Amino acid sequence: MKVDDDWKWTYLLVCLRPQAEQPEAFIDWFSGLTEDELETILGRYPFPFPEDLSAYRNRMTYVLTEWNQQYFHSVDLSILEHLQQEAQHRREQLNQSPQDEVLDDATNGLMFRPFNGLERLLLVPQFHFQPLNVILSFGDTIVCHYSARMYTGDQEYIPTHQLRVIRSLGEKNRLKIMRYLYQGPRTFIEIVRHLKLSKGITHDHLSKLRGAGLVYAHFEGESLVEYTLRPRALEQILPNVMNYLKQ
Repeated sequence: MKVDDDWKWTYLLVCLRPQAEQPEAFIDWFSGLTEDELETILGRYPFPFPEDLSAYRNRMTYVLTEWNQQYFHSVDLSILEHLQQEAQHRREQLNQSPQDEVLDDATNGLMFRPFNGLERLLLVPQFHFQPLNVILSFGDTIVCHYSARMYTGDQEYIPTHQLRVIRSLGEKNRLKIMRYLYQGPRTFIEIVRHLKLSKGITHDHLSKLRGAGLVYAHFEGESLVEYTLRPRALEQILPNVMNYLKQ
């Protein structure tokens, strides 16, 4: 099944539910929505919703039910516990630190530019797409499913996200990108021209740098408009390596 607009709307409906509930409770609520109720909810957003809301509801109810039974029902409970702890940690962090700092720390380098009509940015920790962040824009709301940086088996070694920083630094074209960004913000096309490599290879290098948190990705809605250097990842890695050596 393609990750299409049906998934996008379903993500939003999950995020709009104010209660902390189990998957079965959401499926029961979702499957019981009438077409008029769905249109009332989705009609508040400028993004075009499915024409046949009844077919959309039935199809996604089936998919979510099977997904829950075949996978999520038996998922490792430690993953769910970690995600809940991560969400609680970020709530507490928001009470103590500026929002931009919390966003930077949580997403490992995503920055969202404010625009007319934007009312809220909803951060949701996720496990399955690590180290990627999934960004969905609904006009007044941006939903960012960010990597919780949770990796099993990390206890005895340098955490995976720190190893990703070290690996990313060991490639000359990525170092060229970082040196180029040290001079100021750059668009993707400017970086392609500077490296004199194909768009595909350049995109791969930038994806590695983003996954390691070595660059900031600046968004307007869902559109990535430019990159800047993220020095804090470099500042953190040496102390982390030294702490590992001393253990």
